Amino acid sequence: MPVAQRFRRKRAEHGEQNEAAPRARLHAVGADVYPDWEAVYRDNVDRVYRLMFSKVGNRPDAEDLTTEVFLTALRPLRVSASVGEVRAYLLATARTVLAGHWRRTLGREITTLDEERDIAGFEAGTVEAGTVDPGTPARAEAILGQLPERYGRILRLRFLQACSLKEAAAELGTTVGNAKVLQHRALRQAAQLAEGMET
Repeated sequence: MPVAQRFRRKRAEHGEQNEAAPRARLHAVGADVYPDWEAVYRDNVDRVYRLMFSKVGNRPDAEDLTTEVFLTALRPLRVSASVGEVRAYLLATARTVLAGHWRRTLGREITTLDEERDIAGFEAGTVEAGTVDPGTPARAEAILGQLPERYGRILRLRFLQACSLKEAAAELGTTVGNAKVLQHRALRQAAQLAEGMET
């Protein structure tokens, strides 16, 4: 079910529970305020997705993280907030969701985003999904070259060739559960190697 439909359903359920409460007076909304949750979603989903894709580098994770951002932001976010406030809140929520993702996958929290570039790109809606630092491919190859052969292979299949876990497991001749464990261990070791390269 699309996130916008979940928003509407949640709002409808919330409205039914508060039938007895007096209804608030209607007020005119300015041009810089979203009229409803669907407008918030439509205007920001591409921005959030591009930001997530630029950070994780694969479509399935970026889609899952984008959904998580909107579901997390649903309850505390006010529709009456200005467009700027909504975007700032979504960016802060995206940072938190991304930190949780890295904590789950790498075993450590990475909460830094290139603040100036990401905020400017998020506001303008121009976060580039394929933007890569020119030194990144060489650095990635250096890290992959230091990993054991199976670790390097699972990471190449999953992140460079965009294979699903099922496809990577079939390629490696193992079970999906084993491929998950292998990927987790490989990511941990790659993170340690990357940390050693920075110092």
